[in-house]
Amino acid sequence: MKHKILSLLGFASKAGKLSFGVHATEWAIKSGKARLVLACENISEKSVKELKFKASDKVPVKVLLGINIDTLSKKVGKSCGIVAVNDEGFAASLLNLLN
Repeated sequence: MKHKILSLLGFASKAGKLSFGVHATEWAIKSGKARLVLACENISEKSVKELKFKASDKVPVKVLLGINIDTLSKKVGKSCGIVAVNDEGFAASLLNLLN
């Protein structure tokens, strides 16, 4: 399952449908572009809480258990531990895999 999630995130990154990092993710939430927010398992709880607060009920925030910053960064091609998925199709597919 981790492999499928990482593959989808790689495709979304190549398609330009991700926002990388805390600040870009917060902007994507505020601007209404974010459809899903994903955080690696080794991101601080404080950062995840802040994102959940900013996303409120508009955007789901999920922690990727078993996926750390290094693994995610290699797959998406940027150093990051938090990404916003800005495409409805990718977000729905990832939510199906995570639930």
